[in-house]
Amino acid sequence: QVQLVESGGGVVQAGGSLRLSCAASGSIFSINVMRWYRQAPGKQRELVAAVTKDGSTNYEDSVKGRFTISRDKNTLYLQMNSLKPEDTAVYYCYAFTWVAYWGQGTQVTVSS
Repeated sequence: QVQLVESGGGVVQAGGSLRLSCAASGSIFSINVMRWYRQAPGKQRELVAAVTKDGSTNYEDSVKGRFTISRDKNTLYLQMNSLKPEDTAVYYCYAFTWVAYWGQGTQVTVSS
């Protein structure tokens, strides 16, 4: 079992920055990949960024060069710079062992 708790969301003006954190607990040694997803109102949940156990990363095209995903021992981060109103969404942390685990989500609102 893995538990995920996100934090760091909030309201920021366009062009600003936020850093999201996701604290993982439980069987963290078995986590193979961790990801950030987001879901805007009326839209499907989409993958934002991912990091594998060996440190490989990938990003959704619209966030490349602005967002950085990183992971230390038991915490996943998403550094978000140059935020745009279209980045407004609930951001979810995801971890995969042999099953998928989700956090509860944290709201990010970017005002224009």
